[in-house]
Amino acid sequence: ADGELIQYHYGLKDLVTILFYIFIAIILHAVVQEYALDKINRRLHLSKVKHSKFNESGQLVAFHLTSVIWCLYVVVTEGYVSNPRSLWENYPHVYLPFQVKYFYLCQLAYWLHALPELYFQKVRKEEIPRQLRCIALYLVHIAGAYLLNLTRLGLILLLLQYLAEFFFHMARLVYFTDENNEKLFNVWAVVFVVTRLFTLTLYILVIGFGLPRVENQALDPERGNFFSFLFNNILFRMSVLLLVCLFQASVMWRFIHFQLRRWREYWNEQSSRKRATATASTKQQAKPLKRDSGYHENGVVKAENGTSPRTKKLKSP
Repeated sequence: ADGELIQYHYGLKDLVTILFYIFIAIILHAVVQEYALDKINRRLHLSKVKHSKFNESGQLVAFHLTSVIWCLYVVVTEGYVSNPRSLWENYPHVYLPFQVKYFYLCQLAYWLHALPELYFQKVRKEEIPRQLRCIALYLVHIAGAYLLNLTRLGLILLLLQYLAEFFFHMARLVYFTDENNEKLFNVWAVVFVVTRLFTLTLYILVIGFGLPRVENQALDPERGNFFSFLFNNILFRMSVLLLVCLFQASVMWRFIHFQLRRWREYWNEQSSRKRATATASTKQQAKPLKRDSGYHENGVVKAENGTSPRTKKLKSP
């Protein structure tokens, strides 16, 4: 009421807060599973493999949709979208508004809660390495942005990543309900390419042009300044940008390879269906039609009135 603005910094007490919200995330996970996903699974009668993937995508759709709306609200109200220069101005961003700090703590709590959920959900052993790798990547990037005071850039990147992931898992849910419906996969492909381009542009803008212009270029870990003095060196800056470009190129290469394989399988399936349909129609045309004037009874053909279909010879008187 008096115009005082309260901001926050990270510390050891964050671990207690994260632990509390891990239990909250486990409870919400169970609620979504019990009252939404299990009821849908009973109607669809999916196999075990599809059942596991359906549950995974269902949980992630709920999480990504909530995170996209929440993250979009934060970046708009804090002015990070209307003023892109705020992503690097006044770096390091040591003190955070409440909603920014709370968002990061909830994100860390969710991805940490995913570890015990691997046991609770009885995930197959073949799927565990992939899910562990995904969880570890999210934890490293979110915790890195939080601890290295790159929270503003991290919010924009999370918004782009969660938006693409939402469309992917939504497309999988629709595909499990109707295997002939793959339109959302095409939407996801477009969104994925656009978000990769925006991500690469942000990296170049912040690392190549933003951080090198920060006024405080001295290394000062106590004040949270970890990077600006490094990016003042053009060789280091170009090396980091090259690594970022190579990483994004590898992601796009895997994406293109996946799309080509999916389209190849689709066209092979369509061509096999056409061949099967043509073969069946050819057999029907070539098959001779047998017409009987009566019906069969005990191996003898009889007419409809019960008499034999053979013409009777008239005996001479």
